[in-house]
Amino acid sequence: MEIVFDKIPVEAVPHMRDGQGAVSLQKASDGKVKVMKGILPAGATIGLHTHDTSSEVIYILAGAGKVLCDGVYEPLAPGACHYCPKGHAHSLINDSDQDLAFFAVVPEQ
Repeated sequence: MEIVFDKIPVEAVPHMRDGQGAVSLQKASDGKVKVMKGILPAGATIGLHTHDTSSEVIYILAGAGKVLCDGVYEPLAPGACHYCPKGHAHSLINDSDQDLAFFAVVPEQ
């Protein structure tokens, strides 16, 4: 299945997971897996949340920031890949002065 993000509308999601600011998302799903491309602006966050029923993989395309995973901060830069296993908690944080672009996959388990 090809996913063409250029043909998927951008959705602004304010305060995602009780985070700060708004993330811009393009989402595709087949009911079993969510595939997303997003932009987290400077100073914005995706709030801390637990993956009770799924895991998540986030790949950084551009920009810099950090993730808080199970109480530990991990730096993020282009090419970094973050994995949050099922049952664990994480938050995506853009503490830089430029947009943080990412690609994320959430398999529904």
